[in-house]
Amino acid sequence: MSFEPFGTLVSRTVVISQKNIDTDQIIPARYLTTTSREGLGQAAFYDWRYDENGNPLNSSPLNGVNVDTHKILVAGSNFGCGSSREHAPWALTDFGFRAVISSDIADIFKSNSLKNGLLPIIVDEETHSYLLKNPGVELTIDLEKCEIDLGNGTSIDFEVEAFARRCLLDGVDPLGHLLNQIPEIEKYEERVQ
Repeated sequence: MSFEPFGTLVSRTVVISQKNIDTDQIIPARYLTTTSREGLGQAAFYDWRYDENGNPLNSSPLNGVNVDTHKILVAGSNFGCGSSREHAPWALTDFGFRAVISSDIADIFKSNSLKNGLLPIIVDEETHSYLLKNPGVELTIDLEKCEIDLGNGTSIDFEVEAFARRCLLDGVDPLGHLLNQIPEIEKYEERVQ
């Protein structure tokens, strides 16, 4: 699978400060009947965005978001806990998010995100608190440098596993990365035969 290469992202944030947001809240189980990623953004945080009649909730910070200018989700700690459903990062990327920032992100969610073009970033408590208190702040995420410019004169570093970082920079999942190596693999096989 391929997606837009990450590189540098300049975007405003959307904040959902609740802790322990699990994958069933990110995308309710009733929307897991598809193996297609397309359209899952409509179901992202569905029960937090709509009432029982399907009417938008004014209280949801996700309703009315301009996804062209707000591609970074800042979430409470322990984001993406619960089941290992890959549909969660699919829903977030189809909604328009390119990055999720929290002080703690569940390991399986983090792994699934990295394979699907969504950059999960773990930050220290002080940075997390600043971001939670300042929804809509414009950040610059530089994946090449693994650095976030917080827009307040401060920059912080973050960590991403090297292979996952390479895939995000190239805009491919791990299988896509391997498929891109076929010409080199074939050259090697010719040399050793």
